[in-house]
Amino acid sequence: MEASSQIHHHHPEMTPNLTSPPPRGRDGGGDDKNILAITTTTATTVEITKKKGGYILLLVLNYMFLFVGSVSSSLLSKFYFNHKGSSRWVSTWVQCAGFPLLVLPIFLPFYLLKTTQRKPFSDITPKLLMISILVGLLLGLNNLLFSWGNSYLPMSTSSLLLSSQLTFNLILSVIIVKQKITFSNLNCVVLLSLASVLLGLTSTHDKPNGLTREKYFIGYFCTVGAGLLFALYLPIMEIIYKKVYCYSMVMEMQLIMEASATVLATVGMALDGGFSEMMQESSLGFDLGQRFYWLTIIGNVVTWQLCFMGTAGMVFLTSGLTGAICMTALTGANVVGGVVVYGDKFDGGKAVSAVLCGWGFCSYVYGLYVKSRQGEKVQEDVNGVIKDGDYSNKHHDHQGLEMSEVVVTS
Repeated sequence: MEASSQIHHHHPEMTPNLTSPPPRGRDGGGDDKNILAITTTTATTVEITKKKGGYILLLVLNYMFLFVGSVSSSLLSKFYFNHKGSSRWVSTWVQCAGFPLLVLPIFLPFYLLKTTQRKPFSDITPKLLMISILVGLLLGLNNLLFSWGNSYLPMSTSSLLLSSQLTFNLILSVIIVKQKITFSNLNCVVLLSLASVLLGLTSTHDKPNGLTREKYFIGYFCTVGAGLLFALYLPIMEIIYKKVYCYSMVMEMQLIMEASATVLATVGMALDGGFSEMMQESSLGFDLGQRFYWLTIIGNVVTWQLCFMGTAGMVFLTSGLTGAICMTALTGANVVGGVVVYGDKFDGGKAVSAVLCGWGFCSYVYGLYVKSRQGEKVQEDVNGVIKDGDYSNKHHDHQGLEMSEVVVTS
């Protein structure tokens, strides 16, 4: 797993210098150099192809973590509030308190499985440690906003509002990581923005019984704020992960961040009486009894860690924007879960919002598909040049550096 995750970064040693044709000597020595360059390129392609299978496996595994964690944690969080759980601090705390579970993917490969020679936390510098702590505090605030929003809003409404984080993420990615704006990007931003506005204007009748209009809008803006903070987190982590060379380091930083967020939630709970409130809820408040209360808490702890673990892995293996898109793709599953499990209403306004979200997402995916096909065509052309053996004459038409980038990222 560790080796495969390194494919994401274009190391100089993995990219042969083919930006200019090899010099051709009068004695024909240039042909030998051409053959050497072709051999180097072929060897690199074979090496990367071998690692590609492991990379794809790791990518699929992390998306499965994200899928299971996102849908399950949303359902369990709503389950907690639906059955007389009322502490937003408890809901915040369970989102990060499962960080000890990350010890398994960090320590098992080195101490038990013997699949790596790198000792855990050996490459975490003081700078990376401080950055991880600060980002963890940001995540802690994001968790609190999410808990407030989820306690007031129906799950389907909350899920659709959180899809607006893709809009924020695109804007922040342009500013922070210099993401290029394309038609598919812009189209996606416009459609998702319209979907969020439409949802906020048409879904106030869908609020739970006893919830005032003011509290409904508090939930609305807290959920949007949570989406904004998480959208900020993704491009920041994309920049940080450029200094990280293996998947194990990602999990180590994730453990530090979640521990930092847990400290913030624990301090808030201690100051606001959250722990005594938790004990009272478990024995008196939760209408399904003490056993189901603690099972709900444990389920939340585990599923939230799966969600954040999958998110971190997706950002490292791809990019912050792609990670945001993958999360947006789960909006439909969350909405269906809310309607099926909890009977949330799915009226016309919410249906139109869902369609706009899907339309925006599909337009972005189509843009990625077109770009991928163009890259594949370049690779096929270069492979044809190498196969024909006419390397020196056609090399200017197919930049070697571009070819090697396509091979690494395809």
